Amino acid sequence: MATLYLASGSPRRRELLTQIGVPFLTHSAPIDESSLPGESPVAYVERLACAKAQAGLDALAAIQGAVVLGADTAVVLDGRILGKPADGDEALATLTALSGRSHEVLAAVALVSRERMASRVVSSQVTFRPLSRGEIEAYWASGEPQDKAGCYGIQGLAAVFVSQLQGSYSAVVGLPLCETAALLKEFAIPCWQLRPVHSQEVAGRG
Repeated sequence: MATLYLASGSPRRRELLTQIGVPFLTHSAPIDESSLPGESPVAYVERLACAKAQAGLDALAAIQGAVVLGADTAVVLDGRILGKPADGDEALATLTALSGRSHEVLAAVALVSRERMASRVVSSQVTFRPLSRGEIEAYWASGEPQDKAGCYGIQGLAAVFVSQLQGSYSAVVGLPLCETAALLKEFAIPCWQLRPVHSQEVAGRG
């Protein structure tokens, strides 16, 4: 079986892969994440996921049978990608813009080996309830949004902001698990290889 490498330092993506029982090693390589002129958000996230995977594979040139997973996520409002906040003022402006509205979260995943590359893009719609300035300032003070695209993490404190989600929760967190599992199957890497001990114990009680 091929060895899977995750081309990401994201702890959330590591947790999601572990959740579906897939063993992996982490090996990422830096890439330029600047958008191209006229590039759509969908094209942007897919290109970056593929570039991360390819950069990881190139860095593993001496490893036979390596398969590398790259991923990227973008928060999009009114056709504009919302990046990580530079400071509290930018976070305030971003979260104020998201308040009481729906926005799109695009998540791309790509797998590459020496023989082939395949990718998927998933779109989800997230709706925030109206947020007060005090809530936004308290959220910024928590430190959570400082390294998050779109200034929030749905799996963290910002869960209380979300009134509706249409699409994939795991994609909004950082990795669309249904689509990732399908891609892994194409590369002959099964899920559920690592089963939690507690599930085995329950199954054995009969």
